Amino acid sequence: MQGPLAWPLRLLGAKPGRHTWTLGAGGPGPRPPLTGLWPARPWGAGPGLLRDAGAAPAVAARGGGEARPSGSALPAAAAPPGDDSRLRPVAARRSEAQKLLGLAYPERGRLAAAVGFLAVSSVITMSAPFFLGKIIDVIYTDPTVDSSHSLTHLCLVLSGVFLCGAAANAVRVYLMQTSGQRIVNRLRTSLFSSVLRQEVAFFDKTRTGELINRLSSDTALLGRSVTENLSDGLRAGAQASVGIGMMFFVSPSLATFVLSVGPPVSILAVIYGRYLRKLTKLTQDSLAQATQLAEERIGNIRTVRAFGKEMTEIEKYAGKMDHVMQLARKEACARAFFFGATGLSGNLIVLSVLYKGGLLMGSAQMTVGELSSFLLYAFWVGVSIGGLSSFYSELMKGLGAGGRLWELLEREPELPFNEGVILNQESFQGTLEFRNVHFSYPARPEVPIFQDFSLSIPSASVTALVGPSGSGKSTVVSLLLRLYDPVSGTISLDGHDIRQLNPVWLRSKIGTVSQEPILFSCSIAENIAYGADDPSSVTAEQIERVADVANAGAFIRDFPQGFNTVVGEKGVLLSGGQKQRIAIARALLKNPKILLLDEATSALDAENEHLVQEALDRLMAGRTVLIIAHRLSTIKNANMVAVLDQGKITECGKHEELLAKPDGIYRKLMNKQRLVPA
Repeated sequence: MQGPLAWPLRLLGAKPGRHTWTLGAGGPGPRPPLTGLWPARPWGAGPGLLRDAGAAPAVAARGGGEARPSGSALPAAAAPPGDDSRLRPVAARRSEAQKLLGLAYPERGRLAAAVGFLAVSSVITMSAPFFLGKIIDVIYTDPTVDSSHSLTHLCLVLSGVFLCGAAANAVRVYLMQTSGQRIVNRLRTSLFSSVLRQEVAFFDKTRTGELINRLSSDTALLGRSVTENLSDGLRAGAQASVGIGMMFFVSPSLATFVLSVGPPVSILAVIYGRYLRKLTKLTQDSLAQATQLAEERIGNIRTVRAFGKEMTEIEKYAGKMDHVMQLARKEACARAFFFGATGLSGNLIVLSVLYKGGLLMGSAQMTVGELSSFLLYAFWVGVSIGGLSSFYSELMKGLGAGGRLWELLEREPELPFNEGVILNQESFQGTLEFRNVHFSYPARPEVPIFQDFSLSIPSASVTALVGPSGSGKSTVVSLLLRLYDPVSGTISLDGHDIRQLNPVWLRSKIGTVSQEPILFSCSIAENIAYGADDPSSVTAEQIERVADVANAGAFIRDFPQGFNTVVGEKGVLLSGGQKQRIAIARALLKNPKILLLDEATSALDAENEHLVQEALDRLMAGRTVLIIAHRLSTIKNANMVAVLDQGKITECGKHEELLAKPDGIYRKLMNKQRLVPA
């Protein structure tokens, strides 16, 4: 295909840590692989979590086939660019307690301080009944003595002590709240990283709404269960322990009588906790289904509106929420029974204190001050039992949600994320070859797509791939990007099996422009800069330059906001031709050695096709190009045309050669599309 002279963009270092795009006559210089995902804090800072950065380092192959670790020159504390090993959760199975401790471990300092302040506030709170009982004894022992001065002094001292307890409690709440948010943020970042590292086949089988629900709802439940809820549980446990201890200190016989209600409540709590944990998992699964339905319908609102299915979709969503409501009713019944039972046990404790304590006072075995202290301690124990019930309930809900999160966090992708060979830039040519490839999608293994598929694409050539609809042309693009691996056979790049190559490096050398390019809901400039290895280093001048080359600069400048115009979700505010040209500008900025065009002009009108084709001609110059096309103009200018039919290449050659075969598949295909006379 004829086009202007090659003018590849070359990445040159201007200053340390900064790069600029400049025009150059030579090929593109070496560029590092795409930077990996780095969260605010690494997943794996606690016990039982991985800390090995670069457990399986990428290697680079030199001209003679020599391999070296790509990150070997880096200091031990640094990870090579794109290395995501710090984010990887441990694959080994650990107990639920270890997993929860692993979540809280990075915040151990704050949590330890919070526990310290909790101890201070609890000791102060639980000491109050004892001293109040002593004051009552002093008053009732000798009512004729004027003790107003002593009472005033003692009350002032106790007020100061209580003020310190309140301050300690406030600091505890603050530390727990901030630690909880840090844990949730880290958990969400790690979960998002784990999701993005999964192979594409995982997303074929997993619904987007379910993943979103795990990122939002499940992480919040689990984070709350190990911070705020844990704080409340520790406080309730401390107060219950101190209260019971002081009850035995004041009157051992009365304490033994009162606490006989404890074992039945404990048995009830275990049964309730197991049931609630199972119910929470079912509820979260049901919510995920409702979220998936809402996300899919809202994202395709134009289709819903075009078919007038608004009420149908509302009824479907209401049905999903009705199922959630049924599970919520079951949880409400269980909670009502459990909390009713624990509330009754607390009231029985107070009633038994009054009954037994009254008998002991009648026999002069207990003073009124001791009974008052005991009553207050019994009251605190009753309140603490209620707090422990809430803690246990929320903990079981968190563990129920956590079970769904651990599955995803501990899942290892079936395809490597950032491991393998990196070819030497100077000897890199871009020659592609499919050899005896058999493939079927993992979600549909019984449906073969390719059977003995073989095709060679020379370096710096343009190859057009044609075939009937549904023959698997777009699947070729997915295999070259290594979104999937073939069932058998090999796909090689410069003689290297792409399964041995680093996938991140491989994709950094391939540019794609599809029939319906996907843009993000951000500005035009950000969408174009997305093609660069480091979008933050791209300047406005570089973006405008590639936009002009892609025939996009004129219409972009016509917008009131220019390059800062937000394109809407998936670029919905732009026309098809405008999105195509922005996608071409993005590919220009990426400066790939290999270019894959998946029916890039098939859905455009004549005017837009001319502008897009002109931009594509500039983009294709000097690159290895594979075009999946229907337009005759595109096919005619290709160096080679390959015909895909029934899972294999049946014809291969120049357009004129294939057209000259009267019974050839290519000629029949052209006749059906009325591109050539019959």
